Amino acid sequence: MTDLTTLTLTQARDGLRKKDFSATELTEAFLRAIEAGNGSLNAFVLPTPDHALAQAKASDARLAASDPRPLEGIPLGHKDLFCTNGVRTTACSRILGNFVPTYESSVGANLWNAGAVMLGKLNNDEFAMGSSNETSAFGPVVSPWRRKGKDGKLTEAKLVPGGSSGGSSAAVAAGLCLGATATDTGGSIRQPAALTGTVGIKPTYGRCSRWGIVAFASSLDQAGPIAKTVEDAALMLGAMAGYDPKDSTCVDAPVPDYAAQMRQGVKGLRVGVPKEYRVEGMSKEIEALWQQGIAWLKAAGATIHEISLPHTKYALPAYYIVAPAEASSNLARYDGVRYGLRVPGKDIIDMYCETRAAGFGKEVRRRVLIGTYVLSAGYYDAYYLKAQKVRTLIKRDFDEAWNTVDVVLTPTTPSPAFAFGEKTGDPLAMYLEDIFTVTVNMAGLPGMSVPAGLSSEGTPLGLQFIGKPFDEGTLFRAGKVIEDAAGRFNAPDKWWLAGSKGR
Repeated sequence: MTDLTTLTLTQARDGLRKKDFSATELTEAFLRAIEAGNGSLNAFVLPTPDHALAQAKASDARLAASDPRPLEGIPLGHKDLFCTNGVRTTACSRILGNFVPTYESSVGANLWNAGAVMLGKLNNDEFAMGSSNETSAFGPVVSPWRRKGKDGKLTEAKLVPGGSSGGSSAAVAAGLCLGATATDTGGSIRQPAALTGTVGIKPTYGRCSRWGIVAFASSLDQAGPIAKTVEDAALMLGAMAGYDPKDSTCVDAPVPDYAAQMRQGVKGLRVGVPKEYRVEGMSKEIEALWQQGIAWLKAAGATIHEISLPHTKYALPAYYIVAPAEASSNLARYDGVRYGLRVPGKDIIDMYCETRAAGFGKEVRRRVLIGTYVLSAGYYDAYYLKAQKVRTLIKRDFDEAWNTVDVVLTPTTPSPAFAFGEKTGDPLAMYLEDIFTVTVNMAGLPGMSVPAGLSSEGTPLGLQFIGKPFDEGTLFRAGKVIEDAAGRFNAPDKWWLAGSKGR
């Protein structure tokens, strides 16, 4: 039998419906893969084999009755930022301890109602704050990819899988699941997808419900999938999205058939190339990749137009005012009183201080302090209010661009995957990882990263598409052209299967 873990989500769905294998057999194959490889990658913080097999058994009953739901029997990983009924949810932070929700996130409920199987909870940067998955309380996630040295052989240096959804991207790239849920506040779906050769889409703000997702920055957070192919991502998003009255920011709009839209091609599509994304210090191979993407789209019938997004240069500093400010407010609830970690103190104020000092990691503390500062008396107008005005100007830039183009093409990241510790000690260098992605969140737009090539070190590089509000279908159309031209990229050596304790 074919190694079931090498299948795409679409292939697995078709195989299940043709009864080539059962949902239980498929799920067991992935549980074996997790057992063999997760010790090296640290992608799953909590595998849930009993839960998964129970869901798979229920899917087999529906498949036998020829009554399959859209994702019937499809094994997925679930980011630990999504609350799961009866299953520990920590946002990969010590402060939540062994918190076990009594409710399911709306996105999770949508997936299980569509027939998907939950293999377990995936690692992420603590409270989604990070671009490398090095801030998790459970330790860093290791990318399944490795660099090639000058001799062409793979080096031993462990690379980051991107963040904050590093567990999601690593698990999909390593074949530990068919797809994974993720969240994106400033690039946390697209950047890890680019660094691991996977497809990741952040839908329009309001397309997916935020109810039951542990909040980072409420006006920026949005759920989306990471998958092996563009079609897989389209199928997952179709199941995840939908109106939810429990989330006041969730839009009551029909969810299109994204897979059908994907097949429409790009003939006549107007693709914008923003000159402001040619930033100082961007590598020549990223520029070359961008030009190759332009050539592929032109060959497929699209037209290319240079555009200007003049306020792009202010997006990153504005983001790192707005996001920490909202994080400071959202994380105030973690005080040791109601749930999670509690460190005793001599009085209640001391208990608050001791609990938060012990429970929050260094990066979370940094962002809470920044956010508290910019919201404080005397600085609110100077920083936070001004950043919100910049945000409006960024959105206005895109609104004007849509008069002349249908979609925007940019690089996803300024560089390929880096090794552990190379940027961790320099917060500014780490924040610059989001330079091409934060504008999408600031403007509430959909954005998608598609694998487009390999770096000189043999590691993946991605191209990003930015679309009009609630026009994810156009991103899938354009992404399919890049995927068809570039092909898929798989890690060349399954070193992580050598043992469960790493190397």
